[in-house]
Amino acid sequence: MSGRVAVLASGVGSNAEALARACEDGRIDGSLCVVASNRRDAGVLTRAAARGLATLAVDHRAYPDRATFDAALHEALLPFEPDLVVLAGFMRILTPTFITPWRGRLVNIHPSLLPLYPGLDTHARALAAGDREAGATVHFVIEALDAGPAILQATVPIEAGDSPATLAARVLVEEHRIYPLAVQACLSGRVRLAGDRAELDGALLPPSGAEEAMLLG
Repeated sequence: MSGRVAVLASGVGSNAEALARACEDGRIDGSLCVVASNRRDAGVLTRAAARGLATLAVDHRAYPDRATFDAALHEALLPFEPDLVVLAGFMRILTPTFITPWRGRLVNIHPSLLPLYPGLDTHARALAAGDREAGATVHFVIEALDAGPAILQATVPIEAGDSPATLAARVLVEEHRIYPLAVQACLSGRVRLAGDRAELDGALLPPSGAEEAMLLG
């Protein structure tokens, strides 16, 4: 039975679109049951509607604090019955009010090789540190920010003359490639959250997540 994926995003929605394409061409055995945003004017909602997808806006500014917003967002998602909730550029720090009921079914993609550079400005921080490579990490969401166990990573070389913008563009290509792989692995039940570790086919994954070939096999 195909899975149901809810996508949460705040911006233009390029990762959401990559996931939608992966559903359409069979790389993900499932569908996007809803694309939701905390911004009513977010480009992701326009792009999702153009694909005929259900959309949802829950404006965080209408709520007095994070936990109240998170509770409203949780309730708004329930009628869509998602099997997996996917964060794709969702620019809100979620609290346990949201995370706890979705624990093990909540994943994020972060534009760094976690545990390096949690939070914002990842590409500028990698360049400032003189790193030789950067990348992206798909990980389970737990209560600590960007600290959930990795499912899959992709690396890109940092080139001479890179700016945060040029590096971000190359990393984004890899995000679009690996996120569908990780989402499919979660939907199929091959990848699960076991306590505070991720496991693949019942075996605990290393801190950097699975090898890509393992998810393709």
